[in-house]
Amino acid sequence: MSKPPLVIALAGPRGFCAGVDRAIQIVERALEKFGAPVYVRHEIVHNRFVVENLRARGAVFVEELDQCPDDRPVIFSAHGVPKSVPEAAKVRRMTWVDATCPLVSKVHNGAERHVAEGRQVILIGHAGHPEVIGTMGQVPDGQMLLVETVEQAEAVQPGTPEHLAYVTQTTLSVDETADIIAVLRRRFPQISAPHKEDICYATTNRQAAVKAMVRGCDAVMVIGAPNSSNSRRLVEVARKAGCERSLLVQSAAEVDWAALAGVRRLGLTAGASAPEILVETVIEACRDHFDVTLEHVSVTEENIVFRLPRILAAE
Repeated sequence: MSKPPLVIALAGPRGFCAGVDRAIQIVERALEKFGAPVYVRHEIVHNRFVVENLRARGAVFVEELDQCPDDRPVIFSAHGVPKSVPEAAKVRRMTWVDATCPLVSKVHNGAERHVAEGRQVILIGHAGHPEVIGTMGQVPDGQMLLVETVEQAEAVQPGTPEHLAYVTQTTLSVDETADIIAVLRRRFPQISAPHKEDICYATTNRQAAVKAMVRGCDAVMVIGAPNSSNSRRLVEVARKAGCERSLLVQSAAEVDWAALAGVRRLGLTAGASAPEILVETVIEACRDHFDVTLEHVSVTEENIVFRLPRILAAE
């Protein structure tokens, strides 16, 4: 029997961003320099394939610093950590490497600057996400308030409304965040904004690519982990752009082929922490069920590269 035709619209950019690529390189370089095991506090990035690959090479993933021995290097994940974590590592005289994405560090620096200048800070983000925990841990308790929704933006009561600033998590929905910011600006006209948008270029580009790709698609598939904020936002963006049949899968093994029955045009993208090999394996799996034609939908090219920490520089 002949296979039904399927056009796969591939979004570009997709997959790894510069911050994720840098974080993975940091673990790889640390393993080369220090040997195994190297400890990593929290998943270095939110992707099971990446984590398992690094674990097989000698990385040990833990949730807290007290699970690490004093005599082995520890790496802090790309999401960033509260100030208390490196301070504790210094007290224990540990060798530590900070893999925080430079664009997350930019948010940290902005929050600290606002507090130093006497402002209370509103953080727009998702409670419990490691990036939010790390950002809130940059300033003293009470100096930062978390807002997740438009409704919370309408209700928040800062202690110093005349001296107020906002920062955002880097992996949010661009459109939803704009709605929250609009409420804050209406309620607090003097609120200070970041010098440059906190939502990172990679998040913005991937969401724009999904909006361009989704036109005419019967379904959209986002490759990424369920705990990956930017991947989950891509599913939401696709649905809001008109494709209700949008879903998140971690790999080809999770694809529900029965759910793709009747689909003639499939949008395909990957979150910023998902490697391209996962995209390739999904495409190959599609070829087993469909007569596949690939179509590339690109909105921009990315060429950003972040330097590795000095401690890992080639000798």
